[in-house]
This record gives sequence, structure tokens and C-alpha cells, in this order.
Amino acid sequence: MRRLAILALIAVSCFAQNRRANRPKLPGEDWVQIFNGADLTGWTKIGQEKWTVENGAIHGSALTKEYGYLMTEKKYKDFQLALRFKCEGDGNSGVFFHTDFKPGTPDVSQGLQFEIDCRIGQHTGGIYGDGRQWIVWPSPENELVVRHGEWNEYLLKVEGNHYVSRLNSVPMVDFTDPSPRSFDGGIALQLHAGGQGNMVFKDIWIRDLTKR
Repeated sequence: MRRLAILALIAVSCFAQNRRANRPKLPGEDWVQIFNGADLTGWTKIGQEKWTVENGAIHGSALTKEYGYLMTEKKYKDFQLALRFKCEGDGNSGVFFHTDFKPGTPDVSQGLQFEIDCRIGQHTGGIYGDGRQWIVWPSPENELVVRHGEWNEYLLKVEGNHYVSRLNSVPMVDFTDPSPRSFDGGIALQLHAGGQGNMVFKDIWIRDLTKR
């Protein structure tokens, strides 16, 4: 009897573990931190610009007049991304998605970006790229939401050809792309060409929404 009782307890325990493993994750359980706050593990530098970690944040400093990127080693298709950024220079930046590069160069071969430019009227939160230049801008009344020299909160969503951005809790764009050209790739932080891009990023988290 005792042996049967032990076997029954083991069976119940295994069943419970399997149920926990297979159940849908609760809200908040599926966010994953993709910048550890200590080093650039999981990220790859593209180009010649300088990327360092200081005081728990990624610092991107322009050394040349070329573009520079810091890209995730992992590729993402559908996701939500949360991060904080601060502009410390006059150059602009962006968060690229579905991104790839021509081998050995900082030349983007595919991908769009959620714009970052802390100068007023430069469409932060809008979407640009894939050889089509501007895809969509924020509404004019939202061009003043970005804060230069202060921390800004960015919440981005990419699901199929549907792109959504929120900046400092304000909805910026909610756009369905009628002619998407890229569907999978890395996420990359950008330093714009011109040698003036000095950016800081921290608190980078992601929810992978890709259906498996």
C-alpha cells in the first residue's frame, strides 16, 4: 500500500508539472530581458561606432560619419519590445526590426525602423526604411512628446504587417503595412551617420509573440 501511495504521489506531481509547463503564460510571465545591464552578451556590433555598457545602460557613441548598429544575435518575427532611451547628441537613432545587413558592412539589406530623433518635428515613433523611406508619421500633435536629454519610454509592437508604437505612454502610430518587404530578422539599435549620434538605452525587454 505504501508503495502504491508513493507511486500515486509521483504521478500526481508529474501531471501537475506537465500542466504548468503546457498552460498559457500569465501576463507578465513572458517578458524576457534581452540586455542584462552588465555587458553586451547577446548583441553584435555592426560598423565602427562605439558601444559600451556603463551604469547599467548601453552607450552608443559616434566615432565616424558612418552608420553604426548594435543588433540582437537572435532573430524575431512577431514581438512586443519595451525600452528606455535618452538622446545625448544631435544625431538621430532608431530601433530597427526584421533587420539584416550586407556582409561585412553597416549597410542595411532589409528591415524597417521605429524612428528616434529628439529634435522636435522629426517624427519619433514613426516608421522608416526597407528602401521606401518614410512609411508613416505620428500625428502632428504628437511631435512634441519626445524629450531631449531625458529618459523616454518606448513600447513597440510588430505582429505580421501590423506595427504599433507608444512613446511616453502616448500612442504614436498604429499602422498596417499594405506592402511589407521583410518578415523576420534581428532587432538593432542605430547610430545615424554624421558623427553626432550619442544615444543611451536601458531596460530592454521583449515578448516573443511568434506563433509556434
